[in-house]
Amino acid sequence: MFTLMFIVFIVGYILIVLEHALKINKAASALILGVLTWTVFMIGGQDILELGFSKSWAHFSENLTNPLNIENVKHFIGEYQLPHHLAEIASIILFLLGAMTIVEVIDKYQGFRIITEKITTTNKVKLLWIVSFLTFFLSAILDNLTTTIVMVALMRKILTDKHNRWLFAGLIVISANAGGAWSPIGDVTTIMLWIGGQITAASIAKSILIPSLVSMVVPLTLLSFFLKGKIENPSLSDDETREFIPRRDRITILIAGVLALISVPVFKTLTHLPPYMGMLLGLGFLWFYTDIRFYFNKRVDLRMLSVSRIIKDVDTPTILFFLGILSGVAALQSAGHLDILSGWLADEIGNIYVINIIVGIVSSIIDNVPLVAASIGMYDIAQPDAIGYASYFVQNGDFWSFLAYCAGTGGSVLIIGSAAGVAAMSLEKIDFFWYLKHISWLAMAGYLSGALTYWLITLI
Repeated sequence: MFTLMFIVFIVGYILIVLEHALKINKAASALILGVLTWTVFMIGGQDILELGFSKSWAHFSENLTNPLNIENVKHFIGEYQLPHHLAEIASIILFLLGAMTIVEVIDKYQGFRIITEKITTTNKVKLLWIVSFLTFFLSAILDNLTTTIVMVALMRKILTDKHNRWLFAGLIVISANAGGAWSPIGDVTTIMLWIGGQITAASIAKSILIPSLVSMVVPLTLLSFFLKGKIENPSLSDDETREFIPRRDRITILIAGVLALISVPVFKTLTHLPPYMGMLLGLGFLWFYTDIRFYFNKRVDLRMLSVSRIIKDVDTPTILFFLGILSGVAALQSAGHLDILSGWLADEIGNIYVINIIVGIVSSIIDNVPLVAASIGMYDIAQPDAIGYASYFVQNGDFWSFLAYCAGTGGSVLIIGSAAGVAAMSLEKIDFFWYLKHISWLAMAGYLSGALTYWLITLI
């Protein structure tokens, strides 16, 4: 049954990869994958946990007199592990729902046109550099997922050719992940390390900024050699050209929406509540403001511009995809599959730089959150006076800092390897194999270049 869980995950993963070829929405495959992995875990729970691979089970059962009793196993899986992981998954989903709704509101109120009107260049290479650097630094302030949603939405207003939009979306994913890696609030994994005490905000920014920048600039430079000509702006529909509200109010909505997004890390810092709470608060204020402000504006078609109407246009399949795939990964973590992987890396490889590079590459296949969580569980934070190999594991040590870089940027290698990639894939309907052919080699070149840069910096 332990092996069957892994087989179910792999088969579901293959169906997700072949979404466009099979014409089966990846959300459907992910939901089946997620539920079936937990089902197999529950049915074969005694046999699976008896193998002793699960650290979670070892911790849970250490004080039980008869740990493998069927009732204890069912309680562990159904009432302890599943709700625990569901709470973590729900925080991501709620964050995503809030961010996507805010972006959709800005778009419906034509707020993004305020920005796109300022981008007047028609040179593809120049536009690519502007967009990439804007994404890189915006991702550090917001987060890689929100930034990707915003920037991909902007590109829809600027680029008309699908191939060009996909190329730009690929670089947006790389830039967003690179920008999020050096900020304590830019990526879920850096947030985990920051909250856990493995890194500090000032140290991670200082040690990872240059490698992260290199991981973006290298693919950006390489792609620049292949881009030629000018861009052709898309023709706007009547709904997009017609003024729903005055320009002043469109600017107000844009500012209010961006402030709602930017306030999330500030809210977290001040209240110590999870980021999704700040995102939902921002959405609530934006919703409240639009209902009050435009209720008295008789020129506004409230049926089209009400947030209660706009929220119906949010990409629900993307949210369900996250639910399914993260549920499947959580089941593998609970059963011990990821603990085996982490243990093998530690025992057979040993070198912390090689381990983290592999973790980064694997994170493009398996979600980086459980991989980082497993890595945190493998090693304790060493004392400040630790020497030798243990010195890598002190707070802000090379293991933790390099882990933040690798887990944050390695997911760019495959489009389903990061939240930013999944968001871009859903918004632009990017084909998995198209990304693999055109973007993956660029992302790998940037990833390895940044890793080499980090290693060279440590030698200085």
